[in-house]
Amino acid sequence: MSQNPYRTSSLAQVGCEAAGDRWTLVFVRELRHSPEKVWAALTEPGQLAAWAPYTADRSLAEAGSATMTMIDDEHPQDMEVEVVRAEPPTLLEHTFGTDLLRWELAATDTGTRLTLRHTVQDRDWIPKVAAGWHLCFDVAEKLLEGRPIPPIRGASAAGFGWSELNDQYAHKLGIPNTGLPEDLKGQNEGP
Repeated sequence: MSQNPYRTSSLAQVGCEAAGDRWTLVFVRELRHSPEKVWAALTEPGQLAAWAPYTADRSLAEAGSATMTMIDDEHPQDMEVEVVRAEPPTLLEHTFGTDLLRWELAATDTGTRLTLRHTVQDRDWIPKVAAGWHLCFDVAEKLLEGRPIPPIRGASAAGFGWSELNDQYAHKLGIPNTGLPEDLKGQNEGP
C-alpha cells in the first residue's frame, strides 16, 4: 500500500441494468458539496485531471464535440467524444469510446447525490468499472474538500485496493468476477 493518505470509502449503492444488448452500471455517491461544485469537478479540464482517468480539451459544460485524453497510464491517448447533453448543474451525458456516461446531480440537504450511469458492452465489465469509479470518486471527494491527494488510476489502482473493490462489487451485483483480460493485466485496473 502506498504512503498516500488514502483510505478506501464504503461501497457505493450500485445496480446493473440491461440496456438493449449493453449493460449499465448505476453508481450512486452522496457528496457533501453543492451541485455547482460537483458540476465543476465533472466538467472543468483542470479538475478532471486531478481525479478522473481523463481530462478534456475544453469544458464539458456545453454539448458538442470534445477530445478527452486518457491519462491513466504512461501513454496518454486522445479520444474523440460527444457531449450529448449538458444541463448545468444537474445533467451531463457524453460518449466515452463505445461507452456512454450519464451524470445526474440532485441537490440534497447535505450536498449532492451523484448518480453515474455508465453503459458498457459487456456485463463482465460492470464490477471492474464500479471499482475504478469508486477510487476516482474517493479522490474527487478529497479534491472537493480542499484536501487533494494524487489521482488513483490505471495500473497504480492495484496498490489502492482495486482488486478487492472489484471482488466486492462483483459479489454485491451478483456478477461473476472474471478479472481483467490478459491484454490489460498490469496496464489498467481502473475505469
